[in-house]
Amino acid sequence: MTAETTDVAPVAKTLDPVTLEVLWNRLLSVANEQQAALMRTAFSTVVRESQDLACGVFDTRAQMMAQSLTGTPGHINPMATGVRHLLAAYPPETLGPGDVLITNDPWMTSGQLNDFTVVTPVFREGRIVGYFGNLCHAADIGGQVFSGEAHEIYEEGLRVPVTKLFDRGEPNHELLKIIRANVRLPDETVGDLYAQASCNDVGGRALLTMMDEFGLESVDPLSDEIIARSERALREAIRTLPDGVYQHEVWSDGFEEPIKIAVTLTVRDDEIDIDFEGSSPQSGRGINVVLNYTHGYASFALKAAVAPDVPHNEGAFRPVHVTAPLGSILNCVDPAAVAARHLVGHFVPSAIFGALAQALPDKLLAGGADPIWLSVWRGEHPENDEPFMTAIFQVGGTGARAAKDGLSTTGFPSGVAGLPAEVIEHLSALVQAKRELRTDSGGAGATRGGLGQATEFWYRGDGPWSVSAMIDRTRFAAQGFAGGGPGGIGEFATDGQPLKPKTVISLQPGQTVLLAPPGGGGYGDPFTRPVDSVLADVVAGYVSMEGAARDYGVVVQYLGTPEQLVRLPERYGVDEEETERLRARERL
Repeated sequence: MTAETTDVAPVAKTLDPVTLEVLWNRLLSVANEQQAALMRTAFSTVVRESQDLACGVFDTRAQMMAQSLTGTPGHINPMATGVRHLLAAYPPETLGPGDVLITNDPWMTSGQLNDFTVVTPVFREGRIVGYFGNLCHAADIGGQVFSGEAHEIYEEGLRVPVTKLFDRGEPNHELLKIIRANVRLPDETVGDLYAQASCNDVGGRALLTMMDEFGLESVDPLSDEIIARSERALREAIRTLPDGVYQHEVWSDGFEEPIKIAVTLTVRDDEIDIDFEGSSPQSGRGINVVLNYTHGYASFALKAAVAPDVPHNEGAFRPVHVTAPLGSILNCVDPAAVAARHLVGHFVPSAIFGALAQALPDKLLAGGADPIWLSVWRGEHPENDEPFMTAIFQVGGTGARAAKDGLSTTGFPSGVAGLPAEVIEHLSALVQAKRELRTDSGGAGATRGGLGQATEFWYRGDGPWSVSAMIDRTRFAAQGFAGGGPGGIGEFATDGQPLKPKTVISLQPGQTVLLAPPGGGGYGDPFTRPVDSVLADVVAGYVSMEGAARDYGVVVQYLGTPEQLVRLPERYGVDEEETERLRARERL
């Protein structure tokens, strides 16, 4: 049976506000039901625990209507574009019930081979009434161990062109055999693909139930209204910005040399152009970014800055135009290596915020840790000699806001979750020996940057083990705003010796690995921070007594005995005379 997507009569000539609100909230619940099914049936911790995923519902024109509650911008927005690529390869009229499409082509979706996009048409009485799509990070895709070392994409793993994962309800066994033969974790990787297909079915059934309950012959009129309202709201928000040209740049550690991310924002009435001319050329290593991914984080950053409450759908993309020179680090050319593309792509919102701060003073975050830290660990379980491979996500601190401190160990711009120590130690032979906030890692300011976190790992086996740490900001600190200080840089070391990020490091039994993500930048003059706030930071261990005097001009004394350091407010005091002297000297 083939699909027909002929026009159908709308449910009504207009949707009154009450009906629209009811339908909108029901649509959100459908997308969230899709995500819940995905997380409950996924095999890998990357999807099940860390939520490195995106789920969404699309109308018959492949326009994204709504997304689920969580998901990373680097997945959600590229998925919205990716659905069109899949349907270009398999037009709607060629699809039938039970068909499921799949690809991990980086230039069609989210920019790396580990990310699979899975799309399922929803049929009602022989015709397609919508699509459900999701995009998840696979536990493994073969090739080199996940790192930034590759010189071209062919080294990074298996590339699956747009094809069918299911054909009329039957699994594509030949494709699954190829995947299983090429990955280190076949059960997890293939298990997640089944979960991705299953959650689309759950979403599709929920959508059909919704259509029956509300008497909808088509979701397209609802989609048109939702998308039009979102577009109108974002245009109105952009219109509040002063017309003009705003520029900024930030720096990434890069692989062999630093990478510059330069941005120019041009505001014209109700539209905005975001151009990355002046950024570094594409790299010879696996840190390159496809334009889809660049667009995803750029459009997210703009919406987060000017209209965070506007629903994220097709309408929110239309007023934002993103360009980057072909062959640059943010618009790389196939077959560039791209596995660690997030280590550059996650700087895009910071660059945009730095430019927009000129138009929105006191409204935006100072620079933050930016890229998530992703480490991939390998070894053998000492109990059964079975190999393990575990991926661990970590995040640093966000930048301070004009009126609030930054958030410690909180992911931005990517919101993936970390793994509890219990999960890490159950699924691998790793032991997490330390997990604590890093004192003085938050940039000093009238409001303080969020803190990074220090973690230490060791291996309880007696053989070799390894780690690939895809991390950044070990050389370039997060920038403060309006006189605020920089955040602390990240650290990656073993036994006190620095290790090289973005490469596979071989380790021996008895070694301990430190992974300490960076802190966020401060906002405003640190010497104007209230003395009581500095004292509270010292009591909490966020700021050292030395840091309080050096960075804030506040002299804190510990009133207890040195050998009995107890973090209670009554054990600390401020030398008011010396504090006034330091702060007065700063004012001169």
